[in-house]
Amino acid sequence: MIYPDIQKLSDSELKTLCDAYRENNFIDPAVSEQLGVKRGLRNSDGTGVLAGLTNICDVVGYDTIDGKVIPAQGRLIYRGIDLMDLVERAVTEDRFIFESVVWLLLFGTMPDEDQLERFTNMIDEHRELPDGFAETMIMSAPSPNVMNKMARSVLAMYSYDENAEDNSLENIMKQSINLISQLPTMMVYAYQTQRHAFRHQSLFFHYPVDHLSTAEHILATYRPDQKYTHEEAKLLDLCLMVHADHGGGNNSTFTDRVLSSTGTDTYSAIASAICALKGPKHGGANIKAMQMADRMMKELKNPNDEEEIRDYLRRILRKEAGDGSGLIYGVGHAVYTLSDPRAQILKKYSRDLAFEKGYGELYTLLVLIERIAPGVFYEEKGLRKNVCANMDLFSGLVYKILGIDEELFTPIFAIARVAGWCAHRMEEVEFSNRIIRPAYKYIGK
Repeated sequence: MIYPDIQKLSDSELKTLCDAYRENNFIDPAVSEQLGVKRGLRNSDGTGVLAGLTNICDVVGYDTIDGKVIPAQGRLIYRGIDLMDLVERAVTEDRFIFESVVWLLLFGTMPDEDQLERFTNMIDEHRELPDGFAETMIMSAPSPNVMNKMARSVLAMYSYDENAEDNSLENIMKQSINLISQLPTMMVYAYQTQRHAFRHQSLFFHYPVDHLSTAEHILATYRPDQKYTHEEAKLLDLCLMVHADHGGGNNSTFTDRVLSSTGTDTYSAIASAICALKGPKHGGANIKAMQMADRMMKELKNPNDEEEIRDYLRRILRKEAGDGSGLIYGVGHAVYTLSDPRAQILKKYSRDLAFEKGYGELYTLLVLIERIAPGVFYEEKGLRKNVCANMDLFSGLVYKILGIDEELFTPIFAIARVAGWCAHRMEEVEFSNRIIRPAYKYIGK
């Protein structure tokens, strides 16, 4: 695809403008410390600034004893139920659990059989997009980035809703069910359009098949032959479940709550959350982790040699290897200290399929990075803060095992997280009822 012509500035003109900006707009980070500004809404010990209350999700990464942060094994709790218990239920009963988790996040309890059947039928009935939507809103304006197209598609749904501005609980609930149901279809159609327009590959759309779980629906509409195994769908279902929510303070959910606090419509709030998740420091990190691992597989003489891996990770931190950023992607987290439960779940349940699909060596490398990286951080940075592998180290592996294009790593994250976004939006609108408005200190002349 050829981009349309837009007014261009020469390199010299841009350099002149940017030089003028930098000359007059520098802010010394030290001033933040002097004035007690919580940069990134983080306290000096790395914990988040307390900005609100929620019933939906608790992220436990440390204990606080006598005002000191004490590292602890990570836990993720949805509405009072530990994530590990939900995984155990799904595995023991050999069933798809994401839809139950969506109900749990929205309503506060696990659904009984009757509630779950009615709820999954609702989702089933709303998978298809409105007549003409794919042609006019997706295909007619392709985007090189699927997340961008998903955000625009969500905004476009406003035009198909005669009560788009109604912020009653009943209407937000209806809008939420529609978006949770339709976002996977939007994603696959946006991806197919992107492949066709920008990669000159064949275009195919599969209509949603009745009575499939969300994980099955994604695989059935994504794959040309619509075929998948039960084990593949179950692994994707677990991946969706661990992505479904992560408290009110993560960037995209906080963005959703900030927008919701203004009284804006559901489509604007959810689209803003998708835009926040798109960033490589947030939802896009799993792509970076996979790119790092793929680079290591090519450049290491022996990807099982722990000393060679340790040396490579040192060079990454020194910006001598990797992408030059100095970041070991998939390691470190704002809350978790000793472990990220989501990473542990994906590591455990992806192992067999990884070896079966020919990714055993890559899986082993990721496990070694998880074990070696914390020590390298301490040696190179002198950091006394505990660091552990986060979900991004293994979620990209899951998608790779399932044959899912890198372009969809973050969009699938959004499909899972929209359940949490909708739950937090309803909570913000119903109970907070005050616009979020922090302060910035003016330090100019």
